[in-house]
Amino acid sequence: MSAWLAATLPVATIAAESVGALGTAVGRLRGVLGPSPTGAGPTASAERIAASFMGDSMLRLDGAPVQPFADLSGFFRASDGWVRTHANYPHHRTALLETVGLDEGCGTDEFAVRVAGIAAAELEWSCAQNGALAVQVRTEDQWSAEPAGTAAGPGPVIARSDDTGSAAYRVPEFRGTTAAPLAGVRVLDLTRVIAGPVATRALALFGAEVLRVDPPHRPEITWQHRENGQGKRSATVDMSTHEGRAVMNRLLEFADVLVTGYRPGALERFGLEHRAEVLHGRVSAWGTRGPWSGRRGFDSLVQAATGISVLEGSGGELGRLPAQALDHASGYLLAAGIASELADCASGFGSAATVEVSLAGTAAWLLESPGRDPDHGPAETPTPDCVVTNGRVTAARPVFDDYADYPFPARPWGADEALWL
Repeated sequence: MSAWLAATLPVATIAAESVGALGTAVGRLRGVLGPSPTGAGPTASAERIAASFMGDSMLRLDGAPVQPFADLSGFFRASDGWVRTHANYPHHRTALLETVGLDEGCGTDEFAVRVAGIAAAELEWSCAQNGALAVQVRTEDQWSAEPAGTAAGPGPVIARSDDTGSAAYRVPEFRGTTAAPLAGVRVLDLTRVIAGPVATRALALFGAEVLRVDPPHRPEITWQHRENGQGKRSATVDMSTHEGRAVMNRLLEFADVLVTGYRPGALERFGLEHRAEVLHGRVSAWGTRGPWSGRRGFDSLVQAATGISVLEGSGGELGRLPAQALDHASGYLLAAGIASELADCASGFGSAATVEVSLAGTAAWLLESPGRDPDHGPAETPTPDCVVTNGRVTAARPVFDDYADYPFPARPWGADEALWL
C-alpha cells in the first residue's frame, strides 16, 4: 500500500489498521447475530483502502476533479514562522477575515500581507477566541511540549467512557444479514466534513438506517456531501428553535446510536436531552480533555499543529499527508468502536457508554508508529477499478472488497424529512 499512500510517516499502516479494526468489529457482530456463524469480517485490499482514504482526489463531479481547499485555506507566513488556516465554510472565512481586520472582498495576496505582520501564536490565540481557524505550525517536539499536545498524547485511539452508571442500551431491532449486519439499527448523524461522516457512511454500508441532520442555514460543501453522504438520508432542522429541538428530541427518542462532532457541552446547549440508552459516538479535533478541548479543528490544522506538516515537507517547504488520513482513520476507528459496542449490546452484555476518537489522538498514534520513510517516492493514484459512477458523481468504492458500492448515492442535501422510516 505504500506506493499509494507514500509518506514519511507510516500512513499506510494506520490506514490498514483502522479499517481492520472495523472489519474485526463487524465480524464479531455477524457472529453474535448469527448470519455468519464463523464471525468472519469483510476484507479490504490495500488499493481499495488507499482509494477510500484518497476520496477527495478520486472524486469527480461531471468528470471534473474537486478543489478540496478554498483560497484562504493554506499555509501562510507569519512574522515569526508559519500558520495553517482553514476557511472552506463561508462563516469560517468571515470569522478569519474579521480576526485579522479585513473585509469580505479580501483576496489571498492582501490576506497574506496582513498575516505576515502578526506573530503565529498571536494569530492562533485570536482565531480561537473569535471562532476562526488557524494554528501555528509546530515541530513534533514543540507539540509534545504543549499542554494540548500532552493531553492528546499516548492513550487508546478509541476511548470508551462509561459515564452513565449501570444503565443499559435499548437493544436495537437487529434484522441483520451477513451483508447488512446493522439492518434495523437507527443512527442519528450530527457530524460534518470528513471523520464523522466517514464513520456513519461505514455504518450505512453495513445496513444501518442513517439520518444526517444539519442546520438549514449552514449548507454542507457540495463535494463533501456527495462523497460522504452516500447511503444516508439528509434532513435539516433548526435546533435554535423550540420546534427544531422538539423534532430532535423525537428523533433521539427512537435512535439507537447518536454520532456527534460537537465540542464538549454543545449538545446540552442545544437543549437536547441526554438519553442513557442511546449509544453515543463522538469525534473531535483535539480531544475532550486539555486546554484545546473546546477548540474547533480540521485534519489539515491538526497536521500543522502536531508536527506532521514539517515532517512531510522537504527542501524547506511544508508538506501534508497524501490523504486526509487523520480524518479517515478516525472515522473508521469510530465506526469500529460503535460496531463493537453494538456487538456487546446484541450479546446482552452492553452498558451505556460514549465511544470517542479525536484527530489529535490519531495523529499521536501516527507519530508514535514505527516505519518512517523519509526517502519515499510520490504517492500513486489507485486504478479506475476503485471508483464507481452514479449519474454526475464518480467516487471511490467502499473500502471493503466485498462491497461494489454503497446502498445508494448521496441524496440531495436537506431533501429528506427529519423522521425515521
